[in-house]
Amino acid sequence: MRTVSSVLAALAAFPFVLAAQQPQPAPATTLALEPPTIVASGTGEARTSPDRALIQLGVQSRAATAAAASAANNVRQRAIIDTLIALGIPREQIATTQFNVYPEMRADPTGREPRVSGYVVSNVVRVELRRIDQVSAAIDAALAKGANQINSLNFHASNTDEPRRQALAQAVQRARADAEAMARAAGGSLGELVELSTGQTVRPLPVERFAVARSAVAADVPTPIEPGEEVLRAQVTARWRFVSSR
Repeated sequence: MRTVSSVLAALAAFPFVLAAQQPQPAPATTLALEPPTIVASGTGEARTSPDRALIQLGVQSRAATAAAASAANNVRQRAIIDTLIALGIPREQIATTQFNVYPEMRADPTGREPRVSGYVVSNVVRVELRRIDQVSAAIDAALAKGANQINSLNFHASNTDEPRRQALAQAVQRARADAEAMARAAGGSLGELVELSTGQTVRPLPVERFAVARSAVAADVPTPIEPGEEVLRAQVTARWRFVSSR
């Protein structure tokens, strides 16, 4: 008679025999290859006339004490702001962007530690102009009232939707022209559009058209201002199916 252990061993091996006799799954079929595509990028640009301006102007004052320098600075900056408002520039379009107080140091010829010779106070305001024809008048009025810092003048367009779309359309046309040339060279033509994307429209940093410091201004000669043009650039990337003619 078989022993109990031998019967159990035979039963334990039985599932593996059945498993070995199970039919094996058929190999997976090879996936169909994706049809070839052509990818091309294009850039476009459009120009528009600026209708806004930002001026950074200020007053720098020197005195023996910080309090005296600040008092003198306050009088001139207040006169400048009041004059700008009188020109029709709303108060909310005028904002202080910088206020500094620092000592001026003088070297000691004997080699001792430098000494404080006075104090400098600088107060800079940003003026937003929504009419280009106000730029020259605002600069001249500020200089006449004591401004001795014109840090920058930047122009920009307030509405760039239409120029941006023009730049995008030009970018798509250029991308398609390049893709068609590649398709012909490869012995075929373009099929349907598969994908089209664009990044953020590139808007160049504002160009500083005017950056000087003057202490006096000729009353009969307005400051000449030329806003120029603003250029917007767009880039797109597109993908088309390639249709072979062979």
